Amino acid sequence: MLYDTHRTAGIVAEKLREFGCDEVTEGIGRTGVVGVIRGRATASGKVIGLRADMDALPIFEATGAVHASKTPGKMHACGHDGHTAMLLGAAKYLAETRNFDGTVVVIFQPAEEGGAGGKAMCDDGLMTRWGIQEVYGMHNMPGLPLGSFAIREGAFFAATDQFKIHVEGRGGHAAKPHDTVDTTVVAAQLVAAMQTIASRNHDPVKNLVVSVTSFVTESQAFNVIPQHVELKGTVRTMDAETRAMAEKRIKELAAGIAGAFGAVAEVTYMKGYPVMVNSAEQTAFAARVAESISGQCAPAPLVMGGEDFAFMLEERPGAYPCGQWRYRDGAPPRIRFRRRCDSGRMQLVGRDRRAAHASLTRAGAVAGASNPCHGARCRAGALPLAFGLTPGYFQSKEGRR
Repeated sequence: MLYDTHRTAGIVAEKLREFGCDEVTEGIGRTGVVGVIRGRATASGKVIGLRADMDALPIFEATGAVHASKTPGKMHACGHDGHTAMLLGAAKYLAETRNFDGTVVVIFQPAEEGGAGGKAMCDDGLMTRWGIQEVYGMHNMPGLPLGSFAIREGAFFAATDQFKIHVEGRGGHAAKPHDTVDTTVVAAQLVAAMQTIASRNHDPVKNLVVSVTSFVTESQAFNVIPQHVELKGTVRTMDAETRAMAEKRIKELAAGIAGAFGAVAEVTYMKGYPVMVNSAEQTAFAARVAESISGQCAPAPLVMGGEDFAFMLEERPGAYPCGQWRYRDGAPPRIRFRRRCDSGRMQLVGRDRRAAHASLTRAGAVAGASNPCHGARCRAGALPLAFGLTPGYFQSKEGRR
């Protein structure tokens, strides 16, 4: 739903004010929301950003689940409702306790699903206006074992580009193909040839996806050879060299194949999200935090999907782990925070009575999470507690209160 998050953004801003955030600013990146929480001390000068996306997808939800969307044509099929709930939980806890030295900036972003909301917020001065030094996010990841995390240093999520190819020939009757320049044949040859970009033009040990996803002719008749055909597709890459090569080869193949048949092909190539790159130091730190929560943090595989948190990581160092905190029975997790512990740590206590500790000696990485169901509608009272904070930029009484 891109930037159509007005209602959600309004609820988020209202909650942040209720929690007692020092600043709440709306309208950053059109419908984004930013909250500022200052610690008991700010002598460290550290400013850490924590980001969650808010937007849903234009899908009619047919799950029949009790938490299903109540809005026809809109569904949280990618778990952004869970991300928003998690960061609200973190904001509530931090605003109540303020047991750190520094400043946390909570970032609620619209339009992750194709609208580059992260870039819009950065273009509105997100990093410079609030002096953010590092930025962290996370994604709920079905397929991981329950209660686990995974992360990867360096390139993690792919660059996502799109293309359109308009093929023009000479239409005519299907009974007289010799009087035509058959655009369906030209386009079919082009679809097959583009598969050689990955198999014959590209180093096979690297990563590249070229997918043609739409083939549309201007005629639906059984006996008409159309004059125009349009192809659409996507290119996914993990480095700038491969990205440039794929664009170049698509244009060369389109021009060459169309020309060989006497047709003309026009390529429109649209660069989308860049490669999302996790910074080395911040990735190692986030992994340690995740291990302190769940006992492990596995190496994550490359993901050929896109993620516009990449824009924020282009402006500031940071990290983006993935986790799976969905409960098997679908029931809301009974989680509470013990506000103070003898150890000076924040303690998360689950219904199985096992405690997970997130040290407050550094702050900024994302630790905990939980949505009763990935993509579920998060209801009041079922909001899991979230980003179990930490990286060592904020000191607890283990260092200095």
